Amino acid sequence: MARTNSFGKPFMFIAWGLAIAMLVWFFEDKLQQQFNPNSQVQSHLDNGQVTVVLEQNRMGHYVARGKVNGQSVTFLLDTGATLVAIPEGLAQKFGLRKGRQGMSQTANGRVITYRTEIDRLQLGDIQLSNVAASITPGMDGDVILLGMSALKEFELMQKGDTLTLRY
Repeated sequence: MARTNSFGKPFMFIAWGLAIAMLVWFFEDKLQQQFNPNSQVQSHLDNGQVTVVLEQNRMGHYVARGKVNGQSVTFLLDTGATLVAIPEGLAQKFGLRKGRQGMSQTANGRVITYRTEIDRLQLGDIQLSNVAASITPGMDGDVILLGMSALKEFELMQKGDTLTLRY
């Protein structure tokens, strides 16, 4: 009768567990890169203007890391949004005050929003001050829609799968 090594089975389970953990870590990083290829926004000075070039993600959207009042955030550029739209949970975290109540038309229908103002909004080396925004209670997640109240300050040029913003 063959004896099994009592050390072998636990070691095998540990090895498999580590291998699976490494694969999850590797693919999670790859999926995040596909969602946001602009996690490190690069800026450069071009003829006296600050220029930021963003790559489309695999879904055709422009997503980028930035800052709101010094806090790191993820922006989704949305030329169809009148204002910068912030989920209520993030607005509370950033200490933004709810102002006048209003209504907005979204892809999901009409929603209640509250006006607010962002003291400092940053994308790469571009910094905007006193940007009109809305707090959107029904908006889930931690992605902020970078609407026209901010984008109107930029010169935008899309070519292929890149978007160039000049300020």
